[in-house]
Amino acid sequence: MTSRIRVLVVDDSALVRRLVTTALAPVTDLDVVGVAKDGLEAVEQVAALDPDVVTMDIEMPRLDGLGALSRIRETHPRLPVIMFSTLTERGAAATLEALSRGASDYVTKPSNTGRIADGIAAIRDQLVPRIRALVGMRKLAPAGGRAAVRRAPVAAAPAATSAGRPEVLLVGCSTGGPDALARLLPRLPAALPVPVLVVQHMPALFTTMLAERLDRDAGLAVREAADGDLVRPGEALVAPGDYHLRLRSSAGQVRVALDQGPQENFCRPAVDVLFRSATEVYGGRVLAVVLTGMGQDGLEGARALTGAGGAVLAQDEATSVVWGMPGAVSMAGLAREVLPLEQLPAAILSRLDA
Repeated sequence: MTSRIRVLVVDDSALVRRLVTTALAPVTDLDVVGVAKDGLEAVEQVAALDPDVVTMDIEMPRLDGLGALSRIRETHPRLPVIMFSTLTERGAAATLEALSRGASDYVTKPSNTGRIADGIAAIRDQLVPRIRALVGMRKLAPAGGRAAVRRAPVAAAPAATSAGRPEVLLVGCSTGGPDALARLLPRLPAALPVPVLVVQHMPALFTTMLAERLDRDAGLAVREAADGDLVRPGEALVAPGDYHLRLRSSAGQVRVALDQGPQENFCRPAVDVLFRSATEVYGGRVLAVVLTGMGQDGLEGARALTGAGGAVLAQDEATSVVWGMPGAVSMAGLAREVLPLEQLPAAILSRLDA
């Protein structure tokens, strides 16, 4: 029998604690084993209860969520911690800081103006898949043992075609992506000979602040994409939250086209949309990188891209927070290489001849 996933809920609001515990109560493979009303209690409860995952509020008395996260990481470096964020500039900034300090993922708090039942459903819809993905196969292990994960062999992608040197670099990511981007983009030179387009699953405002943080640390110029932007070498454009990013070619120039078309893979922006549109513009002269992320967004786009002669690199399982997106591409045999995060910059530059 599989053991249930043990959840610790941390929030200074009694209402939010009740909403979260109520949302998770019907989920048969989850148990809320404790609650804490501030960061100090959270640190104590982690030590006492040994939970499998923690949901963490950011703004709390005595010790806030960022401080609690830092303390928990000292003793539990791999314990999944999911931050509760607000859809505000302050909330976005704090969430990105938490992700940089080792938070595993985040969810957004429901609006205070909605019905309580809707808030409970929204929390459940956001939290449950993240908890399951982050805890993963570890709960299938016998007592004192380790889960034996069986995977189909990763097939090698087709050999390179004569499409020529890539003319664009695409990056797709989700859970764990902000930290992966912060470790990848600064290792690419400012004089990169191709433009970079990034899709990170995040809401509006969060992507704006993510681009600003990346721009401060990277040699490349990084900013959030705007409709009609010219795509230029040495510049990285991040898809804005709630907008698909497509590429369009006209009069010898490639520009960004943003739209709010239907979600794909429950996402907008979607990696598949970017990958397909780049293939339509550049044909096989595309290099794509699929980083850590939940789900399989990017799989069908990678299939179209490699079918046209482009190449895909995927982050390996060991360095991914969740090996959903890169795993789907790898298991389908579409990845030319599956590499640890720290080896991806060199692999990218080798293929670009930079």
